[in-house]
Amino acid sequence: MKTEKSDLALRSDQILNDLVGWRRDFHRFPELSFQEKRTSEKVGEILESFHTFEIEKNIGGYGIIATVSRGEGPVIGIRADMDALPVTETTDAPWASQHPGVMHACGHDAHMAILLGIARLLAEDTKAGRFHGTMKLIFQPAEESCDAAGKTGAMKMLESGKLDGLDAVLSLHMCPWRKSGGIQWNDGPSMANNDEFHLKIQGSGGHAGYPQHVKDPIWMATYVLQALYSLNGRKVNPLDVGTISVGQVHAGEANNVIPSTVDMKGTIRSYKDDVRDELYKEIHQVANIVTALGGEYSLRIHRGEPSLINDPVINRIIKEAACGLNMYEEPFGMGSEDFSHFTRKIPGAMFFLGCALEKERSLHQSDFDIDERSLPIGVRVLLESAYLLLKRGGVHSI
Repeated sequence: MKTEKSDLALRSDQILNDLVGWRRDFHRFPELSFQEKRTSEKVGEILESFHTFEIEKNIGGYGIIATVSRGEGPVIGIRADMDALPVTETTDAPWASQHPGVMHACGHDAHMAILLGIARLLAEDTKAGRFHGTMKLIFQPAEESCDAAGKTGAMKMLESGKLDGLDAVLSLHMCPWRKSGGIQWNDGPSMANNDEFHLKIQGSGGHAGYPQHVKDPIWMATYVLQALYSLNGRKVNPLDVGTISVGQVHAGEANNVIPSTVDMKGTIRSYKDDVRDELYKEIHQVANIVTALGGEYSLRIHRGEPSLINDPVINRIIKEAACGLNMYEEPFGMGSEDFSHFTRKIPGAMFFLGCALEKERSLHQSDFDIDERSLPIGVRVLLESAYLLLKRGGVHSI
């Protein structure tokens, strides 16, 4: 495969116009989690035009799996997510969102375009007989949100059984803090466990001028908040990663009435599962402060995405495929990513693809945009990585 692979960067560059066109189309018509009907139809239409893949639709919602096999060999998956966010776009780009209040503010439009670019080159290579094994291109719905049962698109696609037998799985994420031409990688835990809590403090309200006659839940909440924030620096080993943040505190309707309840909601982030469990235990202990102060409470913790764990062997393959690019070794931060469900079951890795514009944009912001010159780089690195895995017999043969 040396000849074919040596020109992969050139071939990726040659389809830049297609990549940009696909990405901008998805960007104009974003759809929220589990609502990606138009997006899925567009992806399916483009895949069918290559006349190469066995295409399975409506997997785990509007998900698509496109499979091509050429003889014996490993089964390698490459995944892209499809959904957008409930964000009102503030860019003035000609391809800005046409759906008010919905925007591709996390780069999933680019992820899909890159995977379609891979499909185009893979179709050419299939017809030319340039690889052996099986490739599955996974277009996943609902990365950003879960359904009523608490399941994201990754969970539902895995539960479908359609991805059983994968030997390895690859993915990327747009990285607006690295310039085009660079990638960020990390072995082991690289994005956070993502859990949410809801603490309801119950007191007894009354007239604000007679606080001696009430059990003030706001007063109780002040002690709870201090204790919660102290957990970040005193209950977690400084060498570990773990944090609790309170995002909502709601109480009362009038300035002269002490309310009966306070609702407090927040997030719990960690990299290691033992730290995750320790933070759960500590939050329960903190909530007991309410009882000591004469109130009552209820506490619910929703266990969300697990931490993203990148396989070191696959990362070595990715770095080989990314030869000549600027490479940065660093965890991806305290965000979460439901690709973690894949890597908990299948050897896999995600890297962050540099796409920064001159004015840096942040993920999930209303002015998010990318340097589209990064798109062919994503095609090259992911497809090269998959080819290396196929050539070497999969992860367990390396």
